[in-house]
Amino acid sequence: MILVLESNITEHQKDRIKNMLSDEKCITREIMDAGRNVIGIIGKPATSLDEFKQMEGIADAVRVTTAHKLASREFKSEDTKVKIGNVVVGGDRIVIVAGPCAVESHEQAMTIAKEVKKYGAVLFRGGAYKPRSSPYSFQGLEEEGLKILADVREQTGLGVVTEITSVSQADLMMKYVDVVQIGARNMQNFELLKCVGRMDKPVVLKRGLAATIQEWLMSAEYIMAGGNNNVILCERGIRTFEPYTRNTLDLSAIPVLKKLTHLPIIIDPSHATGMREKVSPMARAAVAAGADALMIEVHNNPDQALSDGPQSLYPEQFGQLTRDLYVIAPVVGKQLDFDYLKKSEIINNMEAKDSKTAAFIGEYGAYSHKASLGYFGEEIRPVPMKTFKDIFQAVQTGHCQYGVVPLENSLSGSIHENFDLLQEYDLKIIGEITIRVKHALIAHKNVSKNEIKKILAPPPAFSQCKNYLDQYPEIEQVPVKATSSAVRYVKDSDDKYTAAIGSTMAAKIFDMNILEESIEDNPRNYTRFAIIAKEIKGHKKVNKTSIIFSTGNQPGALYEVMKVFSEYQINLVKLESRPMLGKPWEYMFYADLEADIETPELAPAMEMLREKSENLRILGRY
Repeated sequence: MILVLESNITEHQKDRIKNMLSDEKCITREIMDAGRNVIGIIGKPATSLDEFKQMEGIADAVRVTTAHKLASREFKSEDTKVKIGNVVVGGDRIVIVAGPCAVESHEQAMTIAKEVKKYGAVLFRGGAYKPRSSPYSFQGLEEEGLKILADVREQTGLGVVTEITSVSQADLMMKYVDVVQIGARNMQNFELLKCVGRMDKPVVLKRGLAATIQEWLMSAEYIMAGGNNNVILCERGIRTFEPYTRNTLDLSAIPVLKKLTHLPIIIDPSHATGMREKVSPMARAAVAAGADALMIEVHNNPDQALSDGPQSLYPEQFGQLTRDLYVIAPVVGKQLDFDYLKKSEIINNMEAKDSKTAAFIGEYGAYSHKASLGYFGEEIRPVPMKTFKDIFQAVQTGHCQYGVVPLENSLSGSIHENFDLLQEYDLKIIGEITIRVKHALIAHKNVSKNEIKKILAPPPAFSQCKNYLDQYPEIEQVPVKATSSAVRYVKDSDDKYTAAIGSTMAAKIFDMNILEESIEDNPRNYTRFAIIAKEIKGHKKVNKTSIIFSTGNQPGALYEVMKVFSEYQINLVKLESRPMLGKPWEYMFYADLEADIETPELAPAMEMLREKSENLRILGRY
């Protein structure tokens, strides 16, 4: 049962409810869910549902019908995000956990850790205690292995994940590691589940070799009932009649779990397939199916590995896999961030006076809001603004540390206003992110599509949905500034005949009904956002430079600048002209270069660009 508390409930009223439930031998868990303050009840209270509803401070009482209570989507509708140091599992960014099956030596672990970090891993896995089928196989380095893992974290900054096989190891795990793993063989070791439930460490719970999803969720319930809500479910393959692969990876478990539970999901394709060449295809499929994280075994010399060498990727293969995932992730609304840890380091090193906020246009649920979450995660607070100029002004004045502004869409082209604002304000582009735009038609609940008389959306959204809207010429199209603003307006208006075009995220935030999804003309609908700031902080890998420049009004002037890029083999990925502010019929050129223009090797090119341009300014290196 869950009790939804009134927003104005007093602490005295809340304590009275909890004390009453304690007297009735019930366990309580208080959480915030979708803006509601909720008390979850485990046990059978003597007080009835109707009696709870009549109590002061309680807005509603709802029975949880599933056997798993705390892990149930009925108990908590919002996705749980498990924080591991600076890493968040369950957010918009895909988390990659990588490393060897077993820690074999300090040199081996450190070498692999540096390699997997270089290619995008943010957590390091490695077994110190190894439950093996044969008593004669390598059983792990035990505490010495844990010490090596702790040193890996110290030297690389990667959080470490390892398996706990016995209750007696709990103190060592608390001392040395960041995440404990319950292996497949121990999924129903109930004393061990109770033990990790009492530990203040996130838990990766692997599915048993022949466990049903319900049995797996009940094991998670054991951990959560002990007080530990930081559980990550790991699908690592189940045993079927098919002998070709080591196990059968049940990818259908991902959408099933997304419906049944709020807990994040990690996929282990290494143990699922047991074959190196099958790991990458299944990892790519897992991300496409909606996994929050991946656990990949990587070894620098798998032929000599003491455990599971045949299923371990070489570091270079792992690097190719993460590049593939970087491309796939935005298709399903996720991001693979190669600068994940570096960004976190920069943010954590900010001064106390820094705002740790990012300005975006529209309301919560806008694509710009999603871009902010995809780039920064949970560490920077998104702040909505009414106009693009407001964003630039907020960053310029220091009211917000960062701004998130759209530059171009793959269907409707450039957002010219923001190119002009980049010219006007002395700000830096410090990064970029590309978001897939999937438009939905959103209206009030219990309203059908044929009742709609008016649709609100920004002009680019109308343009991107033209083919769909052409089917309904009688519906009036009303332009607004942002998609989320449209959804907010419809929500506040109580006009059941008006709909909005927006994101499914906005529909969820404003508790609105989705009449139809994916109404954009082309599924390859992506928007590229720039991250702007007053100054560049920290040192990240640079592979792109944005510049603006102007040339003299004479034949061949632009050609002379283009020759510089050609001579120095600099790839130009964007070139756009914009009118110069206050100078009619004169133009600035905006260019994106696939190079770090400030490297010593390109210093001569930079000098030539300055000679051949009347004005030249570097907007950002990122």
